[in-house]
Amino acid sequence: MKLVALFATALLLITFQAQAQIYGPYDDYGDYGYVDPYGPYGPPDYGEPMPEYRPRARSGGGTIVIATREHTLVYTTPQGDQLAYPIAVGREGKQWYGTTHVVSKRKHPEWRPTASMRRKNPKLPDVMMPGPSNPLGTRAIYLADGLLRIHGTNDPSSIGTNASSGCFRMYREDVEELYEMVRPGTRVIVQR
Repeated sequence: MKLVALFATALLLITFQAQAQIYGPYDDYGDYGYVDPYGPYGPPDYGEPMPEYRPRARSGGGTIVIATREHTLVYTTPQGDQLAYPIAVGREGKQWYGTTHVVSKRKHPEWRPTASMRRKNPKLPDVMMPGPSNPLGTRAIYLADGLLRIHGTNDPSSIGTNASSGCFRMYREDVEELYEMVRPGTRVIVQR
C-alpha cells in the first residue's frame, strides 16, 4: 500500500511540475532575428553559429598591397582575411610605385615583349604563345597602367628578387589562387 501511495504522489508531482514552455511576446531570442516564436521556423539550433554579415567591398575584390622591399604581395579579401605571397619585383630603375587597380585577367596569356626588350635582345619573338617557356606563366592579372601585370613565371628561382622588367612575378600555384579571388576593380597599392 505504501508503494502505491508513493507512486501516486510521484505521479502527481510530475504532472503538476510539467508545464508547456510559453514564449512571451517580447522575449529576447538573441541575435538570430527570430520575431515570431510560434511561426513555422522554430528557435535556432544553438549548436550552429549564425554566419556573420560583412559588407562587400565596393571595389568588388578587396585590396592588393605590394611591398617591393619585402618582395611580398598581400591580398585582403572583401571579408577582411589577408593572404601573403612571395613575389619577384622589378629590377632597379624598372620599379613603379603608386595606386592603380585590376582592369582584366587572362588564363594562359600570350606574352608580347616591348620594343625596348626586343632592341636589347633581337632573338625575342613578337609574340610568345602560352606554354612552359612563356615568361607570364599560366595566369596574368592586368593593371590599369596597361603594361604592368601580376603574373606567373617560367623562372621560379627569381621569386624573392628584383628580376623583372617592372611586373610582379608569383609562383604558379600562388598566382592561380590569387587569380580566382581578385576581380576587375580590385585596388592595387604598390609601396617601396
